Amino acid sequence: MPSRLMSSLFFSSSKTLSSWSSFPSSKTLSSLSSFPSSPIPSTRILKFSETMMEENIENAESIISKWDPNSSSYKGTSLFHHNRKDAKEFLKSVKELRRAMHFLISENSTSEKLILAQNLMQIAMKRLEKEFYQILAENRDHLDPESVSGRSSGGGSSNSDDEDETQYKDELEIAGDSITEVGSVLALAMTDLKSIAECMISLGYGKECVKIYKIIRKSIVEEGLYHLGIEKFRSSQIHKMNREDLEHIIKKWINVTKIAVKTLFSGERVLCDHVFSASEKIRESCFSGITKEGAFSLFRFPELITKSKHSQEKVFQLLELYEAVFELKPEIEFIFNSESTTVVQLQALSSLLKLGDSIRTILSEFESTIQKDLSRTPVFGGGIHPLTVSAMDFISSLADYSGILSSIIVDNPQAGPSPLPESYFESPTSGNGSTPAVSVHLAWLILVLLCKLDTKAALYKDVSLSYLFLANNLHFIVEKVRTTNLRYLLGNDWVLNHTKKVKQYASNYESMAWTKVFSCFPEKNTLAITPEMAKECFRRFNVAFEEAHRKQTSWVVQDGKLRDQLKVSIAKKLVPEYQEFYDTYLVMLIGEKNLELLVRFSPDDLGNYLSDLFHGTSTSGSTSSSSLLQSRECLPR
Repeated sequence: MPSRLMSSLFFSSSKTLSSWSSFPSSKTLSSLSSFPSSPIPSTRILKFSETMMEENIENAESIISKWDPNSSSYKGTSLFHHNRKDAKEFLKSVKELRRAMHFLISENSTSEKLILAQNLMQIAMKRLEKEFYQILAENRDHLDPESVSGRSSGGGSSNSDDEDETQYKDELEIAGDSITEVGSVLALAMTDLKSIAECMISLGYGKECVKIYKIIRKSIVEEGLYHLGIEKFRSSQIHKMNREDLEHIIKKWINVTKIAVKTLFSGERVLCDHVFSASEKIRESCFSGITKEGAFSLFRFPELITKSKHSQEKVFQLLELYEAVFELKPEIEFIFNSESTTVVQLQALSSLLKLGDSIRTILSEFESTIQKDLSRTPVFGGGIHPLTVSAMDFISSLADYSGILSSIIVDNPQAGPSPLPESYFESPTSGNGSTPAVSVHLAWLILVLLCKLDTKAALYKDVSLSYLFLANNLHFIVEKVRTTNLRYLLGNDWVLNHTKKVKQYASNYESMAWTKVFSCFPEKNTLAITPEMAKECFRRFNVAFEEAHRKQTSWVVQDGKLRDQLKVSIAKKLVPEYQEFYDTYLVMLIGEKNLELLVRFSPDDLGNYLSDLFHGTSTSGSTSSSSLLQSRECLPR
């Protein structure tokens, strides 16, 4: 007799021993009670019990022999497909056979029936081994992970034959009540596999059972991963990929990994837990052997990505990878929750940590890139600096990932106190009254950009143009914040405060750019002006206005709204002032020769000329001549 069978019989659990101690049926006990109440010799009881055990062996022989290929009564079909009642009787006879063998080994180890029982047990195990394989192989489609993942894990093993029978009936009823035929076949297959596994494991044949299960189910998992399009990459392969190919592979990985975790691995966990519910050690060994290799390779992919060259654009791919792994983390921990699959959990965690480190490194490099920008060429016309555009595009895109970015920033072990003063934010705040870490970080990046723009503004020789440059760039930044998710992170107060700064820069520009023009008008408290003094005022105004107009038509305000606001603001100050000067002193010059050359602009002309400003083009000579003709027509005759 095989040592494993002998071991399982000699060292059976207390459950089996207690079961054996109560073995005689109620019928037997009632028949015994009809004897006189005088003590029955123990030898007679022992002999009676041995007879009962031998009868059990004979009964088992009649049932098991039907399914022995070498027997003349062999049915030649699948036991569990032929008749479910036969399958139930077969399993029950195997359990009775085990009890009989246990009794004979302990009480009469030389019994000839013990050899028969041993042969029958080997036949039964071979039969069950074949049935186990057939059910797994023939139900590959029904036992697919997607179908299985919809079911809950199976419970623990039963405590008695009565409970076994009750559970068996319950599971068959559930299978019968399944909504679809597929669901019914699935439930029956899972029930049969569990029954066979429990029987073989209890008799010491778990190794054969597990071997078959691992071979078939691992092939199904590998096939599933293959059909999902999951490939195994080496670090060198990823290094050689161009941006488009890498982006495609990352998106594909994110999609298929969600399916693999939620369906493939989850379904395999459910099936494994159900079939091998009788032994935690065996089910964990099975699940590990089936899924560990594929899952480890799958979750190693993000770590390989982090080893390739970092770039600013790559951060969004890393953020998407991080978000995918982060969202799946609870399910990964639940599915791969045993010691044997710890390596899978650790790999997923390692990838998550490496992704976080890479993202923080790119953000740090981005900040450093702004600070180290050494371009010394002023932007034409005080327009929007390319650094402003690229930096704000990047920062506003980061805001789209604020949820996951927040956890990455918070997890930074080197994160210190906020570099911004507490008063920098009035809103928004988190639940504990503090400003969210992601808000602080993005606000800091914008502040670094603003500081760099201050140094860029100093490159302009014309101070008024420096202020126009600052107004242009800050207005662009504010609009970017206002029209993207940055607004929710930085708050309305941030937008309002920086809008005020734009207006201040614009006011400074006006003051510096038009001071010379306004200085041409006589002081309000001037007592009397001679015609010669009036002529000089008009000459000075002509020169100053033409110079301001010439310069500022080549300046740039790209935002139409800001451009119109500046023009209106200048016109509201300049036109009324000139109108008063024009109406007061033009009458003193009536009759002067070449008056149209002396008084080149009427008040109405100023508005037309101001409309030319901030388009980045100089006024041509023909335009000037045309304007002079229009001005001449506006002069009084």
